[in-house]
Amino acid sequence: MAGSASFNPFIVLGLVLILFDNAFQTEARAFFVFGDSLVDSGNNNYLATTARADSPPYGIDYPTHRATGRFSNGLNIPDIISEQIGSESTLPYLSPDLRGRRLLVGANFASAGIGILNDTGVQFLNIIRMFRQFEYFHEYQLRVRRLIGAEQTRRLVNEALVLITVGGNDFVNNYYLVPNSARSRQYRLPEYVKFLISEYRKLLLKLYRLGARRVLVTGTGPLGCVPAELAMRGTNGGCSAELQRAAALYNPQLIQMLRGLNNKLGSDVFIAANIQQMHTDFVTDPQAYGFVTSRIACCGQGPNNGLGLCTVLSNLCPNRDLYAFWDAFHPSQKANRLIVQQMMIGSTKYMSPMNLSTMMELDYMS
Repeated sequence: MAGSASFNPFIVLGLVLILFDNAFQTEARAFFVFGDSLVDSGNNNYLATTARADSPPYGIDYPTHRATGRFSNGLNIPDIISEQIGSESTLPYLSPDLRGRRLLVGANFASAGIGILNDTGVQFLNIIRMFRQFEYFHEYQLRVRRLIGAEQTRRLVNEALVLITVGGNDFVNNYYLVPNSARSRQYRLPEYVKFLISEYRKLLLKLYRLGARRVLVTGTGPLGCVPAELAMRGTNGGCSAELQRAAALYNPQLIQMLRGLNNKLGSDVFIAANIQQMHTDFVTDPQAYGFVTSRIACCGQGPNNGLGLCTVLSNLCPNRDLYAFWDAFHPSQKANRLIVQQMMIGSTKYMSPMNLSTMMELDYMS
């Protein structure tokens, strides 16, 4: 990317999406979101949990300039995907505003702190674990049936785009949460990764049984290179070697598992997004993407602004667009836009077996 000054990916993205604009604006597909804090749009605001982003300076660049529960300075990945598929942003499932016709847009079931495993994030107390997110999805479908009937509900769910982002917390807030954690005593890292992949496969099959037919599955980022890990576990000023090893083991096995599931189902239900590669691009060469740094969080304290929560007392950068990371763990709004850009038009280096623009074109023609 560093050597291609004449190429503007945002212009290309705009041109690609204009091709489908009429089709997708007139009948935007529903959008459902499952996962953790990278995609939570505010469910945890309604829970008694410490995993919350409902106070300033979170949301400083959101349209309302208020904290919404998104772990971002502004829009998160689901918001930006919603923009690109011509849909309103999905409301948190626990929001009292999710009723009537708003239900037909879809829903966000994600909850900060959760993982693939039920024991991930126990320190956050009351969060919506994956099994519960799926129970809510079933409940959602019953609510929609009362609005539009069983057949139309089935069609709405089958034709929807589904995003699931989970897995990072199973390392950061479970296996590596404390030295000699229960899971690290139970499994060596390679066996733990295999266990996670097998458990994730069960979740994805459950999602399929609940009606999902187009599911965007994201891997983890370069776990050892986020500001929190640079601050706490960085090696010789660099990324945490152990967490980088975990990501390097996990992500290829996730892609392989998704291919196997698609073969089993006889359809490209699951689309893999190589978030590790997307992040690595701007972690290794931030200046090529307009960032001044990918090592220091915009909001935080301590080394790399990587310790503790982002609060009104934290250091806060004046221009969030210059930082790849908003807080100790989460990308900035600008970084989220770069990630979604690759989801939409990225090559097979980033998206397997296809990007979202290709998927939308195929679905429109079918």
